[in-house]
Order: sequence, then structure tokens, then C-alpha cells
Amino acid sequence: MAYALGKHAKAICDRCGFEYKLSRLREEWNGLKTCPTCFEPKHPQLEPLPHVMDPEALYKPRPSTDQGVGEGFVVVIYTDIEKGNSMDPNIIGSNFTVPEIAGNLGSATVITDGSAPSPSPSPSPSPSPTPSPTTYTVTVASYLGANYFYIDGSRAATLNFTEGQTYKFDQADSSNSNHPLRLSTTSNGTHGGGSEYTTGVTTNGTPGSSGAYTQIEVAVGAPTLYYYCTNHSGMGGQLNT
Repeated sequence: MAYALGKHAKAICDRCGFEYKLSRLREEWNGLKTCPTCFEPKHPQLEPLPHVMDPEALYKPRPSTDQGVGEGFVVVIYTDIEKGNSMDPNIIGSNFTVPEIAGNLGSATVITDGSAPSPSPSPSPSPSPTPSPTTYTVTVASYLGANYFYIDGSRAATLNFTEGQTYKFDQADSSNSNHPLRLSTTSNGTHGGGSEYTTGVTTNGTPGSSGAYTQIEVAVGAPTLYYYCTNHSGMGGQLNT
């Protein structure tokens, strides 16, 4: 069937709806006929993707078969073996058994490091860190006309100690001047007929000055102890262990 040329025919753009000459409209990939302003070419992403296969391996590769000689390996090199007797040449670094060979064996060279590798020494365990001592602040104050040791603000406080732990009585406060704190297995210490207890005990400085303290590392099986002032009676308290 024949169609008219349509030189003067009018048409409507399928996208914007404006009237144009039919000859100016262009057909898009989706079948629409649009004006030059509305025309859109097909986006490349709408095209089907080509089937591409990523290469995974080489075709018939020829890798190197050389193997390095490590510690403890033995390399045996055979030369001048008579024709007709053959061995696998890929024996470097492998466990193998040399077959019986009939014929003239020219020479054999053995290369070895001469000793097996020495085992690495085990690292020494790190020493456990020394725990910080439990510190009590000691002050001296009067109560009902008599002086007492105050431990962290408590008058002649009774303390509970644990075997193996370290405890420090800090006497840096100026009120401790002329009141050295010591330990004894007897209540009121030397004033009660006892003697000074020194097992695990260290002292430092002059009471009432910076850095002064009495410290004890409580021994296993330590008895009940008492702290007292070496110069004045009735100032101390009890230490339960």
C-alpha cells in the first residue's frame, strides 16, 4: 500500500503534546515520536550487558620447579649415570629413597648445613607487678584530755589486715610530731609490757615530716597486732590479721 509523502502534514509530539510538522518528529527506541526538543536517545545502560568471563588461570603454564634449600635439607646431585638408568630430578627438599642403580656412578655431591635447627628458647615469664600498699592517713588529736591516733579520721580505729598484703601508716601530718607509731603483739605495746613487732615492718623518716611512715607486709600466720605510740601510752588500737 502506498502512503502520502506528507510534506505539509501536521503531527503531535508524543511527549510534550505540541504540534509540529510530521517530518520534524523522530522515532525513539521505545516507539514514541517526539519533537527535536523532547527527543531522547537510548541510554547505554538500557543495552544488554555483554557476557564477559574473567580469566582465572593461565593456559598450560610453565612455572619454575626450582625449590630453595632450607635448613636440614640434603641435596644429592648425580652425574655420569650410564644411559638407560634414570631418576626423578625433582628431589630437592623431599624425602626420597635412592633406587639400586646398576652401572657406573660417576660422582655424588652431598650438601647440608651440618646441623638441625636449634629450638628457640622459651621466653622468661614476666615478673608479676608488686601491688601498691593500702595507705592509711594517721593524725593525732586530743579526746577528753588524752591524745589518740586517728586512722583516716577514726579514733584508735580497729583495722582488719589480710595475710600477704602490705599496709602503710602515713605519718607525714605535723600532728604526728613526737608520736612514732609502732606495732606489737601486746595491747599498748611496750607500755603494756610487750615488745615491738618487726616482722615485715619498715619505717621511714621522722613522724610529722614529709615521707614519714610505718609499713608492714603481713606475714602468713601473723598474730593479732596492736599499734601504739612509743612515747605515750594509750594512743593506739588493734589490727586483726
